[in-house]
Amino acid sequence: MEVFEWSTNDGANVVQYDYSAGATQHWQINNEGNGYVSFINANSQKALDLYDFDGNDGANISQWAYNGSDAQLWQLNKLANVESAPFDPSTTNGATDHWPLTGSLVTHDPTISYENGTWWIFQTGPGIAGKWSNDGVAWNDAAAIFPNGLNWWSNYVPEHDGIDVWAPELKSYNGRSWLYYAISTFGSRVSAIGLTSASSISAGNWRDDGLVINTTNSNNYNAIDPDLVVAKDGAPWLTFGSWNSGIKLMRINPITMKPFGELYSLASRSGGIEAPTIIYRQGYYYLFVSVGKCCAGTDSTYRIAYGRATDIRGPYLDKNGNNMLSGGGSILDAGNSQWAGPGGQDILNTDVMVRHAYDKGDNGVPKLLISILNWDSNGWPRF
Repeated sequence: MEVFEWSTNDGANVVQYDYSAGATQHWQINNEGNGYVSFINANSQKALDLYDFDGNDGANISQWAYNGSDAQLWQLNKLANVESAPFDPSTTNGATDHWPLTGSLVTHDPTISYENGTWWIFQTGPGIAGKWSNDGVAWNDAAAIFPNGLNWWSNYVPEHDGIDVWAPELKSYNGRSWLYYAISTFGSRVSAIGLTSASSISAGNWRDDGLVINTTNSNNYNAIDPDLVVAKDGAPWLTFGSWNSGIKLMRINPITMKPFGELYSLASRSGGIEAPTIIYRQGYYYLFVSVGKCCAGTDSTYRIAYGRATDIRGPYLDKNGNNMLSGGGSILDAGNSQWAGPGGQDILNTDVMVRHAYDKGDNGVPKLLISILNWDSNGWPRF
């Protein structure tokens, strides 16, 4: 059961289709009381709806913004006795929910986007390397955005290795595709965040929009791992940071897409914290970070932690009420018997999480992982 053509519009038809694992085929079931439930689509966040309150056989089923009307309330009738083990979301790391990916999978620090039927990923690598897929499962290499690099990078990071680019972040805003990225070297705060944009990802007409922010060894934070956040009111923000004093946040001018104003601190901890990702969902901003040691193959201790806040500026608290500025953070994914060091995460909408992890069965090669991100009844993320 899916929403036709991934529509997010009220009145869009709900149809049957071959299973693709796409978010438009995933539904959250909410208990609405008196024996009724509602179905909320993971992609559109709209409710399953009996179109125009039509009670006749053959009436259309559509999606609509949830309003609690009878046309959006459904009964689930038990047809058989099924025994299953209790599900404890605190112990899962998504192992059973990884999408069955094929093709070009070697990946580090992925960012994910979906545009007009095509999935896109860009990642750490030469010239901002990328991948594309028609179904989110079978992945093909895409051309690098800047295969020869840009001359100005070395002005801010003199020791930079030619065309190596870290942790890109891709989002659409105001009808344009914006991609932030980082230039740096290991263990250094001499870093820069750059920006490129295009009329669309598929058009590939990437424009160099120059420097966003840079840091030097005199700063106590690091200008890497950018993440573009769109707040509840539609205003853009940039979060970034790695180790040192932790994760930072700044407002972005919606015209230039460059930061201005106050620098806010969101999260910090000993032992490493980086790769922030913030999403807004149902009254909360959720901050996901990668903590621990990256980039050491199967010896990596990377894991994904999270907290939430009612204000984008924080404070972000974990499930136990611990402030992420003081080392708090509930663990979402810490790896398993096959995958070590999951991290460098990004989230599409609020329901698809992409990250890398090191394959213990393949000499610790970093590979792409994608899973549906679910939410419990208290609004906390789980796989």
